Amino acid sequence: MTDSTDLGAEDRKIITLARSVRARNGVPEGAAVRDETGRTYAAGTVTLDSLKLSALQTAVAMAVASGATSLEAAAVVSEAATSSDADRAAVRDLGGPGTPVLLAGPDGTLRSTTAAG
Repeated sequence: MTDSTDLGAEDRKIITLARSVRARNGVPEGAAVRDETGRTYAAGTVTLDSLKLSALQTAVAMAVASGATSLEAAAVVSEAATSSDADRAAVRDLGGPGTPVLLAGPDGTLRSTTAAG
C-alpha cells in the first residue's frame, strides 16, 4: 500500500479528476487514466438498460477511442474496498500487467495501489 504523500503530482491529478467526475455526475464511481503521452481521460459509471460499464472501463474505452496505445496509470474513486478484476483486466489490456491501479475513497484518500496484473 502506498501512502498518499508518496504519490507524484500526476497520480494525484488523476485521483482528483476521478473524484470530480464522481461528485459532478452523482455516480457510484469516478475514474481517470493517463496514457503514454500524459493525456488524461476521466469518466463515471455508465448504467443504461443496454450497457453497463464501470467508471474505469469507461475511462479506458475513452482512451482507446482517442488513439491511446498504452497507459501509465489508472485511478478509481469508490466506496469499494478493492479494485475489481474486470477493472484491472481493462487496464492490463491497454497498459500491461505492471500498470498501477490507484484506489481512493470518496474523500480522495488513497486506499491501495495494485498492479493491473
